[in-house]
Amino acid sequence: MLLSFVFYVAGLTIATMLAFAWDKICARKGWRRVAEGTLLTMAAMGGTVGAIAGQQIMRHKTRKQPFRTYLYTIGAVQAVGLAALSIPPVRDAALATLQQFILQ
Repeated sequence: MLLSFVFYVAGLTIATMLAFAWDKICARKGWRRVAEGTLLTMAAMGGTVGAIAGQQIMRHKTRKQPFRTYLYTIGAVQAVGLAALSIPPVRDAALATLQQFILQ
């Protein structure tokens, strides 16, 4: 299960970074852009590292507000969630809830 999660996050990270690159190309050429909602959704689903890396490496949407604030808020919430999961009782409760959800 952990390995599946790692592959999921890695794949989504790469896909999110590629979406930022594509949006940058579209912006330069005047083509139809990737919606900000799509970029933020990809980050929220687990591609935050790719979103922030793509933003910084390509210098894309670094000053765009409120996009930047939303992106960093998503990252902060995910970081707090991961920190909470490092606490054994929280992790056990989350896994039990997830197992109940999957089995139904």
